[in-house]
Amino acid sequence: MQILVEDFLQYLRHERGQSEHTQKTYAALLGRFVDWATKQGLTDWKAVELSHLMNFLQHERDRTPAHQPEGKKLSGESVYLEIAALRAFYRFCENERLLPVNAAENLSLPRRWKRLPKALTDAEIRKLLAPIRPETPESLCDQAILELAYASGLRLSELRNARLEQLHLDAGFINVIGKGNKERVVPVGRTAVSALQRFLEVGRPKLVNKRSPANVFLTRRGTPFAPVTLWLRIKRRVRLAGVSRNVTPHMLRHSFATHLLEHGADLRVIQELLGHASIATTEIYTHVAGSRLREVHRKFHPRS
Repeated sequence: MQILVEDFLQYLRHERGQSEHTQKTYAALLGRFVDWATKQGLTDWKAVELSHLMNFLQHERDRTPAHQPEGKKLSGESVYLEIAALRAFYRFCENERLLPVNAAENLSLPRRWKRLPKALTDAEIRKLLAPIRPETPESLCDQAILELAYASGLRLSELRNARLEQLHLDAGFINVIGKGNKERVVPVGRTAVSALQRFLEVGRPKLVNKRSPANVFLTRRGTPFAPVTLWLRIKRRVRLAGVSRNVTPHMLRHSFATHLLEHGADLRVIQELLGHASIATTEIYTHVAGSRLREVHRKFHPRS
């Protein structure tokens, strides 16, 4: 069964151009089903029927996730992802004529509640982006990462993988390679340009060694950041800045989009800057901006 899963992952990698994170997610989700099916005596995808898929999903709904207290069920979001992975896999097998029947064809996705993205306030952004003294190569790197994340709305993976040749600081923009290897051009604000130039001139040369790649941001060992390492560096900077909220790297991207919308930017422009394939994905920020506008109205209008 694993061979077909590997074929599907190869398809995602080479034909769909999906990110490494997406590939790993699909591999883990489908691997979970293969493990369950093996325990049920199923050793061939051709023997899998809709009833088996339904039983597996019920098993998942009742499962207690790892490192969670006993009795805590798997979230609806996780079950949604399991169904989406199975549907995508079977759709691939159907199109490639690898299986005679699409057993997941009638597997419906549950209604997915949209979580409103959380954005930092202007005051929190000012605290977070205040430079750390004294300067070190690591602090200059952190400063450049945070400034670029907020100025250009980059994803964590896009920050990690940004290379020197993608920076065009004299012209004030960066070429970003996003999801599905789609390229977009994003402006970089003056403050972020200044932070990047300072890091490239003073900080990065002290981090580089003979084996260092052309990634813009490097660890103290001169290597590219792993996802968790970059995430922890940002969390550490949040603590040093005295911001009490649980800030995630993606919140800087949310803040970028929300603050643009609040200050009158067109939604289509924000979609282009974020690299969203569909305007529907970007429209969630209209709900955030709307709640912010109501808050301002209540606070400042004399008859609110």
